[in-house]
Amino acid sequence: MASGNDIKYHTATYEGFLTLLKWATPIAGIITALVIFLISR
Repeated sequence: MASGNDIKYHTATYEGFLTLLKWATPIAGIITALVIFLISR
């Protein structure tokens, strides 16, 4: 079982991952929309 300090580090890592996911998803969507727009022209 993980100790108390491990839980803190794991929680911080998971929160960082969620923040990255929160920003990367819309950026990937914008890039995808831009590429589709450019291809369709």
